[in-house]
Amino acid sequence: MLGPSTYLGWNVDFTQPFGEPAFTKPDSVSWRIFKNPVALAIGGICAVLLEFADPRIRTGVWEHSTFKTDPVGRSKRTGIAAMVGVYGPQSAARRVIQGVTNMHAQVSGLTPDGVAYSAREPVLLAWVSATASYGFLTAYDRFVEPLSVEDTDRFLQESLPITRLYGVEHPLASLTEFHTLLEQLMPGFEPHPINEEFLTIMKSGRAASFVPRGMQSMVVHAAVSILPGAVRERLNLGPEYNLTDRGRRMTQALGSWANRVPIPKSPPWDAALRLGLPRSFAWKSPAAQADILEN
Repeated sequence: MLGPSTYLGWNVDFTQPFGEPAFTKPDSVSWRIFKNPVALAIGGICAVLLEFADPRIRTGVWEHSTFKTDPVGRSKRTGIAAMVGVYGPQSAARRVIQGVTNMHAQVSGLTPDGVAYSAREPVLLAWVSATASYGFLTAYDRFVEPLSVEDTDRFLQESLPITRLYGVEHPLASLTEFHTLLEQLMPGFEPHPINEEFLTIMKSGRAASFVPRGMQSMVVHAAVSILPGAVRERLNLGPEYNLTDRGRRMTQALGSWANRVPIPKSPPWDAALRLGLPRSFAWKSPAAQADILEN
């Protein structure tokens, strides 16, 4: 039996209690997407840029978290919290999400321009949730394998129990709703040095010391490439962030490879053990998964 694992500060054992379900099913679109570290890296960077475009969210994160002193660690902890929602036992997911919402309850203040903000403000909660969904879905679709409209809708439906635990009153039901919310918030978006500082850190090699810096730079450019054009223009992320054709092909090849290669002792690996499934279940084809679940 594997013991509890501490994932960057979150004490979660994805292997226990044996048989306890996650909020998403093993054959879900969520399990398919979140097992892929390439899609998560690209989608996560994209989501941060979309969040930081709004000065209220940017100020709240900068002033009330470890982001300005440990942006890499903070980003990874956010990613693990998302993993717990998808793969963790429901009891652990509730505990972690409650911890996050308790922290959010203490986040409020004024932006440098004197605009009041609160992390519990419904529209800001909705935008943070929406940016994550948009980032992960779009990154997977562009750089791993195409997603159908049905897959996209399933992913958003699967995430409803989790987003509601975070206090989101109106979770996305479609990517059309993402663009509607984007249009609502866009007038308040602005460029800021923090955005470029974040991207510089993500390209520097600090995010994953075992990954070549050139590859990390490619991931950053891929993340910028999936931003809605109007947002990229508003953030002044110019041609220096363009993803070359060669970079696109290499990123797609990396994403496709990551979709087939199991990662031992990762959340999807451990979650499969908890549910009595083959450890590599998340990396199997939908047809193979269906056969396993039927038998």
